[in-house]
This record gives sequence, C-alpha cells and structure tokens, in this order.
Amino acid sequence: MARPVILAVDDDRDVLRAVERDLRTRYSSRYRILSADSGPAALDLLRRLRKRNEPAALLVFDHRMPQMSGIETFVEAMKLYPDARRVLLTAYADTDAAIRAINDVQLSHYLLKPWDPPEQQLYPVLDDLLEDWQSNFHPPFEGLRVLGTRWSPKSYELRDFLARNQVPYQWLDIEAADRDPETRRLVESLSSDEQKLPLAVFSDGETMADAKPHELAAKLGLRTRAGLEFYDVAIVGGGPAGLAAAVYGASEGLKTVMVEREAPGGQAGLSSRIENYLGFPSGLSGGDLARRAVTQARRFGVEIVSPQEATGIRADGSYRYVQLSDGTEISCHSLLLAMGVQWRKLDIPGMDRLQGAGVYYGAASTEALSCRDEEVYVVGGANSAGQAAMHFAQYARRVVMLVRGPSLAATMSQYLIDQIGETENIQVEFRSRVVAVNGEDRLRSISIACDTTGETHEIPAVALFIFIGAEPRTAWLNGVIERDSRGFIVTGPDLLHDGKPPKGWMLERGPGLLETNVPGVFAVGDVRHGSIKRVASGVGEGSVAIQFVHQYLSKV
Repeated sequence: MARPVILAVDDDRDVLRAVERDLRTRYSSRYRILSADSGPAALDLLRRLRKRNEPAALLVFDHRMPQMSGIETFVEAMKLYPDARRVLLTAYADTDAAIRAINDVQLSHYLLKPWDPPEQQLYPVLDDLLEDWQSNFHPPFEGLRVLGTRWSPKSYELRDFLARNQVPYQWLDIEAADRDPETRRLVESLSSDEQKLPLAVFSDGETMADAKPHELAAKLGLRTRAGLEFYDVAIVGGGPAGLAAAVYGASEGLKTVMVEREAPGGQAGLSSRIENYLGFPSGLSGGDLARRAVTQARRFGVEIVSPQEATGIRADGSYRYVQLSDGTEISCHSLLLAMGVQWRKLDIPGMDRLQGAGVYYGAASTEALSCRDEEVYVVGGANSAGQAAMHFAQYARRVVMLVRGPSLAATMSQYLIDQIGETENIQVEFRSRVVAVNGEDRLRSISIACDTTGETHEIPAVALFIFIGAEPRTAWLNGVIERDSRGFIVTGPDLLHDGKPPKGWMLERGPGLLETNVPGVFAVGDVRHGSIKRVASGVGEGSVAIQFVHQYLSKV
C-alpha cells in the first residue's frame, strides 16, 4: 500500500521549503511528504490522490494565500478527505480566524509561525494528530475500481467480465453515492470527461470512461493475440474440457494454445457451488475450479488467448487454421473444439430491453451481493438453478424458484433437492412459467403463468435469474464441421452412415472416437453430440482427447 500522505501548502516558497524540511525530518519514513503552492494546486493534487484511492493523513495549509485562503481550501479538501487531520498555519494576527475555523471546518489544530524549535512546537502536536488518525485508519482497496449503476447492462457486462477472468476489482454503485462516502468522494474528484459510465479507475489514477471488456482487457494486460504462428494443438474454448485438454497437452510436451471467447472456466465457471466433483468433499465454486485449472495450465506453459473469439476454421494439407475475430489466424496440426454451450434464451416480451438490468442469464456469483435482503426469482429446475438458489439464499430475503415441471426429481441431483427442502427462505413453485418481464430502464415486475390454474399474475420483482438449459454456439462451423440438428458437433462412430465414413473423408481409417469429419479436428465436452453434460465428464473427455491427438500427430 502507498504510504499515507502529508500535504503542506503555502504560497511563500521559502516558508513552504521550511515546512517540507521539518516534515521530512520527522515523518518521511512512514509518510509521503507532498507540497503545493496554492489552494487550487492542492485541491488538484488531492483529486488525483483520491482517484488512485491513496490515503491522506494530514493537511497543513497556510491561512493567508491568494486565490483561496487556507480555510477555503479546507472546505473543498474535506469533501475529498474528510478524515484527514487539518492544521492551519497562521500569523499572530490571524488567531481569531483560526479559532473560528475550528468550528467552520472542524480544524484539528492551528500553529503560529514560526515554530522553532520544531521538537517542542511542531512535532508533539503533529505526533498526536497522526496517532489519532492511524487509530481510525482502514487501508483503502488497492487495485481496479469500477463505478457504474447496478441497472446498467454495460456495467453488468464489465463486472461479469472481470469476475470471470479472476480480476480483483471494487464495485462502486453511483446510486449509493449519497450514503457511501467513498463513492461520493470518487464522484466529486471526477472531471466532466470522466462522467460516462461505466468508469474504470486504475490503481495509478488513470481512468477509462464508457469502459468495454475488450478495452479493459488490453489495459490489464490480458493476452488477446497468440504469441506464435504455429502450435502442435490449438484448443477453442476454455471450459473444463478445454482446460483439461490444455493441461494434459502441455504437460506432455505439446506446444499448446487455448482460445476463449469470454473467460476461462466456461459455463461451469459461473456455478456458485459444485458439490459432487470428485476430490472436493466440501464442494467448490466454479470460479475456484477455473482459477485452479488456469494456474495449472499456465504452469505447464499453455498460452491462453482471452477474450478472443474464433470465427472460422479451415484445413490446408496437414495444417488446421483457426480464424479469429480480430482478423488474425492461428495455425496448428491438431485442433480441439471445446466451446461448451451457452444459456438458452427465454423468448418472452421485455427480455431484450431488460437483460443486464434486473434480468440475467446465470450470474449467481456476480449479482448475489447486490440482492441482499431482496426477493429473488430463479427460473429453471436443473442443477445450475438449484445451486444458484442455494447461493442466493445466503443473501436474499426470499428465493422463489419457478419450475415448469411437476417436480425436481427428473432434472436435479438429490443432494440439491434435499438442501433446497431444508432451506427456509427458498420457495419452489411448480408448473409455473415467466411469460413477460416488465419495466423500462430496469426490471419492475414479472408476469407468471400457472399451468395448473391457467391464471397469470403480475408481481413486483427486481431480480430474475434464468437457468433454462443450454445450446451450442457453433454456427461459425457451417460448411466445415458436421453437426446435428441442434448444432452439437458429431464425432466418431456417429459420423458413419451405413458403415461408411463422412463425405470428403480421405483416410483409410475411420474417424476416431472424439474426432470430427475433418481429420485432426476433435470435439470434447458439452458441445459434442451425445456428451454427458457434467463437469467431470468434460474433464475426462478433454484429457482423453490428448491421447488421440498424439496418435494423429504421429501420422502427420
């Protein structure tokens, strides 16, 4: 953490140098000594410190200064650093003004100039003030801060991006500025050019107005372009299957790159709790699993390119190429498709308008804290919905699960059904559907249809989370990779028609177990036709696929 600041201000340069000298002599080992020669200059400096979230412990201002007096400067400085101790430097003739300032600006002390010797006239006073400040000081957050509004889809997109990429950040809701001093002080330090939200404020005080994930990624140093022209194996998708393939491939000596559209972890990375994953008897969050796997992959030398989207593939002889959204290509001998699936969209009135403004797909971990003491609605009856409901129940006043079916037994693991039944603030409504979401700038209510009674009711709501199954996002593979009617990638024996290999297959052997209709291109995890939609099975397929990659590369 940056050392707390002591700021000295005086328009007389000789006096200012003397004040700085005495302050440095006593306090430079524990505090940063800064100075300014006018009130406006001091306020500009304090605004920069506030943007960097750096603490200021003591303000020592001269009273008689042109432009702004010391007391006038204190009035503005208090808005930025209300807890800093304030000392006014005065001549004997100004003592009446200093006494009035004790009440006007909660002055901590005033000192008559000169104060020689400082050991008797200066340091005892400042020592006491600094000791008092330290006793109440709580170190500020160091790192990226995001200022926005909870009901802004852009703000939500940015927060979700940071959370999924394991980037620590502090969220500041501008709507809470009237009751949160830290947010209010940051807002007051901003210029007019910095008012467009969401605003990213970096640890060095630099800001990025109307921040977007790809811009933030570049600023934070996330790798969005491959470092090499060629790899032994390229992996598209960073969920459990892709991460497992990356770890096994790199650990076995293959030059490996993984391309992820959003953040490593995939849909599993959004799970608030996974309790049936082998080896973790107490369970773990999807974010924890993703973090551990990414650390492991990087330790073995996997190059992770994220956020970056694959837009096409092509084959040329023994080479396979992945085309990316920025116009570049990655070449490799073997390619693994591990894109997983995306949340299926709920096609009802109001969704396009309110997504990210009270209506969310997934997002249990990102939004849970914002829902403290509120009523939360969860749509869905599978494990992901149950895990989200259990997570929200720790914060929300009540969680209402809306399930289309007559029970949870057919779609949810028994351990989750038992936990939900034992949680007092979770209510499950069966044979219920959300048929509309209502509100202009944010979610205000939802319309629920009950299939048992045939009635529809509109009820107030501020937070709706949707977990209604998933579907592959594979349209970019059109014309190259064979898929089933729902878009899942067909592999291995499923590619055979009357015992014959797929059209265009030129090898004497048939497609391998996880191989697509293009030799050397494999599909693993949830995106593969016939896969079991479980984290463990995705990890298993990703690791097994590397053995098939080795077999393929040995013949290239």
